[in-house]
Amino acid sequence: MRPAVIAGARPNFVKVGPLLKALRRSGIDPKLIHTGQHYDESMSASFFRDLDIQPPDANLGVGSGSHAHQTAAVMDAFDAWLDANPAIDTVIVVGDVNSTLACTLVGTKRGIPVAHVEAGLRSGDRTMPEEINRILVDSVADWLLTPSADADDNLRSEGAHESRIRRVGNIMVDSLFDARKRRPEVTTIDRLGLTGSKYGLMTLHRAALVDDAAKLADVIRSMNTLSETLPLVFPVHPRTANMIKTLGLSPGPGLHLTEPLTYLDFVACQADASIVLTDSGGVQEETTCLGVPCLTLRESTERPVTVSHGTNEVVGVNPQRALERAVARLSEPVIRRRPELWDGKTADRVVAALATRPTFS
Repeated sequence: MRPAVIAGARPNFVKVGPLLKALRRSGIDPKLIHTGQHYDESMSASFFRDLDIQPPDANLGVGSGSHAHQTAAVMDAFDAWLDANPAIDTVIVVGDVNSTLACTLVGTKRGIPVAHVEAGLRSGDRTMPEEINRILVDSVADWLLTPSADADDNLRSEGAHESRIRRVGNIMVDSLFDARKRRPEVTTIDRLGLTGSKYGLMTLHRAALVDDAAKLADVIRSMNTLSETLPLVFPVHPRTANMIKTLGLSPGPGLHLTEPLTYLDFVACQADASIVLTDSGGVQEETTCLGVPCLTLRESTERPVTVSHGTNEVVGVNPQRALERAVARLSEPVIRRRPELWDGKTADRVVAALATRPTFS
């Protein structure tokens, strides 16, 4: 096997790190392709250092743009890279970003088998660009490597052949367990003077919330209220930072805005938090494994197992409800359960699954 492993955005890096190591342990030499979908140093390069990932074999440098522009740019650049690297016989994609879809389409159209790690996740909300990406990738990928039983069921309901569905577990957990062993000497919590204190952690980046001026303003006001009794650490995504600046929103003294954190720092901050508020998919999973209460500021989740088996609660985008549930969760007992196969050994199961080619009928 001579695979190309695709990483486009920050969450992808967390997933490809353990996979690259597992492939090499098995004697396979993967080529790492960074599409450049996330190109800011704080949003990508630091992750390569924290996760001990080799420098990419290629950086396609596509940058930002509309969904159509970005997807097309990745397709064009990856297609050209494959022209120059004809020995590639497998494409491995992770997650649900535009790079995932673009490289899947290019590989499939060229007759190269595609493996999708984290297949089968569904939110049921087609207004989310990521949901469209998931559905399209899973419709044509050869290996559908799933993290949980609900993902298997979703694929079966869509007619996927059983031989394509392989439950391998959650590969993000592999990186999370490793990160817990490598806590930074000084964390953002230390620098903010919150060590030993109760605090909350917040992340916001999705367009449905961040690009809606009224919703974002309401959320900031509600979080200012919460931060009067519980300090909140808010690593601000560049997209969110731009909107906060444009709207002239003012964080209260207890709402600590920071630059995006390195992976090791962010995991450490999550692990010690009293509660996490987020619109991120990966954070829902990480808090479940860490046993930290999580409130998801979205109307749906493609990771329902984090609600049924974890610490997550989907509260919608009503800031008042989020505030009320945050106050309540701080006094409620935390249920600590970890879904099956979220054990830090997923990357090895992915490599084992790739040994057998599935069929479509």
